[in-house]
Amino acid sequence: MTKAIMIQGAGSNVGKSMLVAGIARALVKRGLKVAPFKPQNMSNNAAVTVDGGEIGRAQALQALAAGLAPVVDMNPVLLKPETDIGASVIVQGKRVATLKARDYGKMKATLMPAVLESFHRLAENVDIIVIEGAGSPAEVNLRAGDIANMGFAEAADVPVILIGDIDRGGVIAQLVGTHAVLPPEDCGRIVGFGVNKFRGDTSLFHDGMDFIHDRTGWAPLGIIPWFADAWKLPAEDVMDVASRPGGPIKIVVPRLPRIANFDDLDPLSAEPDVSVEIIEAGRPLPLDADLILIPGSKSTIADLAHFRAQGWDIDLLAHIRRGGRVLGICGGYQMLGRKIIDVDGIEGTPCEVEGLGLLDVTTEMKPFKRLALTSGTHIASGEVLSGYEIHIGETDGPDRTRPWLRIDQRDEGAQSADGKVRGCYIHGLFAADGFRRTMLAELGAPASKVNYNQGVEDALDALAAHMEAHFDIDRLLELAGEIS
Repeated sequence: MTKAIMIQGAGSNVGKSMLVAGIARALVKRGLKVAPFKPQNMSNNAAVTVDGGEIGRAQALQALAAGLAPVVDMNPVLLKPETDIGASVIVQGKRVATLKARDYGKMKATLMPAVLESFHRLAENVDIIVIEGAGSPAEVNLRAGDIANMGFAEAADVPVILIGDIDRGGVIAQLVGTHAVLPPEDCGRIVGFGVNKFRGDTSLFHDGMDFIHDRTGWAPLGIIPWFADAWKLPAEDVMDVASRPGGPIKIVVPRLPRIANFDDLDPLSAEPDVSVEIIEAGRPLPLDADLILIPGSKSTIADLAHFRAQGWDIDLLAHIRRGGRVLGICGGYQMLGRKIIDVDGIEGTPCEVEGLGLLDVTTEMKPFKRLALTSGTHIASGEVLSGYEIHIGETDGPDRTRPWLRIDQRDEGAQSADGKVRGCYIHGLFAADGFRRTMLAELGAPASKVNYNQGVEDALDALAAHMEAHFDIDRLLELAGEIS
């Protein structure tokens, strides 16, 4: 009989995604077949699945931790914010609507059958499912129709472990306060708790654990120290996108309001000779950048307007005049062209806008979204690479006659005549070690021995060992419930 346990947080960003990945890898090392699951996620950092859909990047990492290929059932509902009040709704890997938050609140209760269908389908082939909640169950104003936390736990009859974050302070209030505001039937589903991100001597908080246990009746499963290698694992939350000081090669990334699929930056951050600098709104793009990388965007036209509002278009031209290089990926690629045409209003009001004009190409927004896992080569070097496409829009023009990638037997990307401005639709390029070294060599970086994918695997193994040392995995297995 398959078992399940749900990890919920006493707040957002308490480390649930990482803990689920660590638990999954620890259980796999014990010989169990494990699947991750998150009923509802909100993220613009998505992964393309082997069955042709998209899920949150965190669930793809958790799948890797479990030794599985990512499939849409691991995250049946994905919300991808497009504006401050609206998001695309992805159900079982496919976009079904773009809704304002109020309208999604009315819709979400209708999605429970699809969520449960995915959950039970996953359960057919594994020993245990480790489920990740979203936000916090203490948001009791969202309880009606909930599919992300206690609403799902009730529908699937799954026990819950609640995690608090001591790093932000007030962890006793987080956990005891959650107990205080939850209705009794939801409180009864919580069977244990843990405290994450502790810095220093964990014995100093033993009395705190006793206090929480006495006030809630929940079983204490452990105090989890800060995991120093967390930065080596792909981040999902945009709030985790941060500068990574390193060596003399400086790669500058303007932070776009709707930045998407920013895992492109992770392999670059792992290089010892590279510094990745995230530039916030209100700051100029630095004069000493070796490469300016314009990342993906969920709303290219809106983010292009933001880019111009910061004066970054002027900085970019100055960078090119000094001989600097520019790379645009996906939405960033679209911005580099001469025009973006959206006659159907896919990104909002129908319009045609001027691009940055650094590549002689034009993008037309189309209703069809391309979702594909890809592989190919870097034309100049022959280095093998792989990645994924996840975009709306088709790009063409004279600079497409200078492709720099060969992907799935077709030419991909565009570049300027001098090769210093490039763009493409392929995410995940830099995870290929040989290709990454080739591209960094153009910036003057010495060859490194970094094996990025192995580094992620090593970090997951270290995380599993960290969980085994500080979290009661035996007790977790005892508390897990059987799926009926």
